[in-house]
Amino acid sequence: MTAVSREFRSKSQPRRGMRRIEAAAFVGVSPTKFDDWVARGLMPKPKTIDGVVLWDLERLDRAWDELPDAAHDGAGEDHPWS
Repeated sequence: MTAVSREFRSKSQPRRGMRRIEAAAFVGVSPTKFDDWVARGLMPKPKTIDGVVLWDLERLDRAWDELPDAAHDGAGEDHPWS
C-alpha cells in the first residue's frame, strides 16, 4: 500500500480503534497527558491484539462524557452552555 493510498484510507474509512497519538488527539490532549489520564482511570485502557495497541472510539467518547465540567468562576452568571 502506498503512502497516498494509506492517507486516503485513513481519511475516508471510519475506524473504531485508534492508536495512542490519535486517541490523545481525539480528546484534545498531548500523548503524555493522555497516558496520565489512562493511568488515573480517567480514560479507558486500550485493547491489545497481536501486539497492536488500540483505544476504542466509543469507550473514549463515553469516558469523555463522564469527565466533570469545570466549576464556574463567575458569581451567579448564567451561561447557555452550562
